[in-house]
Amino acid sequence: MEIAENAALVVVDVQKGFEEADFWGPRNNPEADDNIAALIDVWQSTGRPVVFVRHDSSKPESPLRPGYEGNELKEYVERRRGKGAGPELFLTKTVNSAFLGTPDLGAWLREAGISQLVLAGIQTNMCVETTARMGGNLGYEVVVAYDATYTFDLEGPFGWRMSADEVARASAVSLHGGGFARVVTTQELVDAADA
Repeated sequence: MEIAENAALVVVDVQKGFEEADFWGPRNNPEADDNIAALIDVWQSTGRPVVFVRHDSSKPESPLRPGYEGNELKEYVERRRGKGAGPELFLTKTVNSAFLGTPDLGAWLREAGISQLVLAGIQTNMCVETTARMGGNLGYEVVVAYDATYTFDLEGPFGWRMSADEVARASAVSLHGGGFARVVTTQELVDAADA
């Protein structure tokens, strides 16, 4: 796998509110936070661009609502902001896709001549997947670090329930099998970025 010298790491919604298990329910990928930190570190140490995304929920009961502590980026992410040798962008959004945030992610990427995106963050099947699908539709080469994402158990129509692992796998299969993104491991990305 080749990682471009200017490939952007997009760190999606790694916020304190996702620690509220009573609200979200059981999660998967317990190692995801360590893997997200490892990706930020290698991107910053190699001078590659990093995009930090924060979800500002408009739902008053959401742990991600502005003005509530859960809206803040997790401590290990906040500590790393501004520490890289490469370009950095911070954007906020109120919907699933980072391409529909402020400032405009697409405009920033075009101006910098970036065509490859690596996605990590929360939730696998929501904001990570939506950003990946949009990125693919817009012509970017999208790579998703599967084990640097996580999600939660989910209930859908007809009383169907899926565990967080099942939801994440379904998301990965749809993205990879559908040609929206290449789904890989953190280690593969670290090795490729360090090469």
